Amino acid sequence: MEAITVSQLNGYIKNIFDAEELLHNISVIGEVFGVSVARQTVYFSLKDDNSMLPCVCFYPALFSEIKEGEQLIVTGSPNFYAKGGKLSFNVIKLEKVGQGKLYEEFLKLKQRLEAEGLFAPEHKKPIPTGIKRIGVITSKDGAVIQDIKNVAWRRNPSVDIVLYPVKVQGRNAEIEIANAIEHMSNYENIDVIIVARGGGSLEDLSAYNTEIVARATYNCEKPIVSAVGHETDFTIIDFVSDLRAPTPSAAAELLTFTLADKKEATENLVDRFILNCDNYLQTRFNRVYTNFVNCHLLLERKYTLASSDFNSKKIKLVSAMEKYLNERAYSLGLQENSLNKLNPIKILSQGYAKIEQGQSSVKDKKSLNLEEDINIIFIDGRIKAKPIKEEK
Repeated sequence: MEAITVSQLNGYIKNIFDAEELLHNISVIGEVFGVSVARQTVYFSLKDDNSMLPCVCFYPALFSEIKEGEQLIVTGSPNFYAKGGKLSFNVIKLEKVGQGKLYEEFLKLKQRLEAEGLFAPEHKKPIPTGIKRIGVITSKDGAVIQDIKNVAWRRNPSVDIVLYPVKVQGRNAEIEIANAIEHMSNYENIDVIIVARGGGSLEDLSAYNTEIVARATYNCEKPIVSAVGHETDFTIIDFVSDLRAPTPSAAAELLTFTLADKKEATENLVDRFILNCDNYLQTRFNRVYTNFVNCHLLLERKYTLASSDFNSKKIKLVSAMEKYLNERAYSLGLQENSLNKLNPIKILSQGYAKIEQGQSSVKDKKSLNLEEDINIIFIDGRIKAKPIKEEK
């Protein structure tokens, strides 16, 4: 039998598909994954438990609200591309059936782990500063590890990158990833760990949506940065990890500092230190000044009270002294009057005279000796006299 060319065979196959009316405008149900858009054309696949069907849609508006993992019913016709030898299903209509099995499992696991507290902020470890060595868990092939190296070494050539190669998808990939996390958790020379892979469908990222990887991440002693998929992709490890980076390159950038960054950070630290010192000194000064003012006011108040008390006591003392002196003056006046009445000079000034005989005063006639001279004392002098006779 004469051999036919590849073009002839592919042409026969295409003609079969085009001629089969039963295959035109049929509806197919399946779970959507691997969605990508190029030149206003949407490429994706539908799958069930056993098979996969590549699809293409020339109406991107139909996919405005479609998410990976959702169950769809698509309407269209199979098309065999003869030149490329590829079968695809051309979609002209689609409708949602519900979320796919993978996505439902993702939500159930997320809800259960969240209820256990694996996503709680208080369990997240802080990312250290001054990182010297970064552990990376990803495939040894592909662009992810190269992107991380390029970004990290461009920003800080002195940082070390330690790779733990693992499968990022496929059978037992989650076991390898969990074992790698456990190993690096006990590796003393690692400062921080990046768990990374490129973007993909929900099925491609399924290893990072498993409980074994989530618990390994939660139990890890080192801080873990999740950098799985593209910025719009979210996996279970993103919620458990200590920090999520939108891409592997972003993770490398977050964990490294350029010399300019270090200089700026140092300058900011110095500025903050100076500001804190100024604030501290100002606070202390204000406190001292406030205490000084309060002390001054207290002393002034005490002085005012003491002065008022002193003046009050002074007034009382002066009043008491004046009263005492007045009383004494009055008493002295009385005594003076009494003395004046007894003052012999005053008596003499009234025309009376004092008689002395010898050294004694003559008080009465019977004590007078008629044979002896007497002294008669007047207010302005004295004279001697001789008594002559006694008269009755």
